Amino acid sequence: MVLTTGSKRKTVGPLQGVSIVEVASIGPGPFCGMMLADLGADVVRVDRADAAAGPVVGGSSLDLMNRGKRSIGIDLKDPAGIEIVLRMAERADGLIEGFRPGVAERLGVGPDVCRERNPRLVYGRMTGWGQEGPLSTLAGHDINYIALSGVLYPIGRADEPPVPPLNLVGDFGGGGMLLALGMVAGLFEARGSRVGQVVDAAMIDGSALLTTMVHGMRAMGLWSDRRGSNLLDTGAPFYEVYETSDGGFMAVGAIEPQFYARFLELLELEGDQPDQLDAQHWPVMKHRIAARFKTRTRKEWEARFAGTDACVAPVLTMGEAPNHPHHKARQTFVEVGGVTQPGPAPRFSRTFSRVSGPPPVAGQHTDQILAELGFDEPERDSLHRAGVVS
Repeated sequence: MVLTTGSKRKTVGPLQGVSIVEVASIGPGPFCGMMLADLGADVVRVDRADAAAGPVVGGSSLDLMNRGKRSIGIDLKDPAGIEIVLRMAERADGLIEGFRPGVAERLGVGPDVCRERNPRLVYGRMTGWGQEGPLSTLAGHDINYIALSGVLYPIGRADEPPVPPLNLVGDFGGGGMLLALGMVAGLFEARGSRVGQVVDAAMIDGSALLTTMVHGMRAMGLWSDRRGSNLLDTGAPFYEVYETSDGGFMAVGAIEPQFYARFLELLELEGDQPDQLDAQHWPVMKHRIAARFKTRTRKEWEARFAGTDACVAPVLTMGEAPNHPHHKARQTFVEVGGVTQPGPAPRFSRTFSRVSGPPPVAGQHTDQILAELGFDEPERDSLHRAGVVS
């Protein structure tokens, strides 16, 4: 699927007709806006006026989390700029921001002011620590939030420090995706009640939520806090990553007995082996399996396990992944503006979602959006000369 700026195909995603104002931030806020745009919403990103005027413009067209959006450059320190944002909020279904608690209020675009202009507005707030609590005003990043929520500690191998899982759990899974769900739920409720509300999405809350299954396993006595000793944390030999003879890796997830039996058969280790779930034998089995994987290349093992229910897959780099036949068949990755990237998800049978265009440069649609808000050409020129917009 190749989409370009000039594509004439209209967006028909399930959020078609929904308008969202996204006040520029980094990480989870833009990811939330991207997801809403992928699903058909008209997302207008409020970029800083100096970003629109400065050298950052050249690189912003590769910030893929801004794909499918429009951009207006506004000076949020100027009262006239704040008034433009409030006029946008009057016409929008939702607004999302990622400031520390209290900053939006000090700027004059907090939820009370915006919802006074538009009572139906769903106001989404993306923070690390949440809107209240003893840590709410402090700085932090993904690694801090997942450390305190208990997510980071169990990720890693026995006798080694915890390993940060990139910034996927806090920023995106527990942050941007959580806010996107909250916004959709708030928008759905507002359609009936005709009253908006504030969505408080915190990365520390969302990352904790993602560990619900593990908390259940701990309650049942099926999970130990000893890292690298459990079913899913590299403790088990049948849920592990193994190196091949050429330095590649194969991922094994043969948890169910029938899949484990098939796995051992294809490894040619199906003889007299210890019970699969007898943890005292796991280190020995892991050593045997690791030695066997070292006898062939990744490509050879990939061919060996292809088309089987052994639950084994090659570990692909991000550069390799888009070319895998399964991704090709499902069009999991798309090309937009000459850049290969993951396509929208999930998929809908009737309201087809797509990336409507590449990321805009900051302020690219400023005049278009001002015109939609009712500013005539002399007024737009005046705002430009005053540096309120760019």
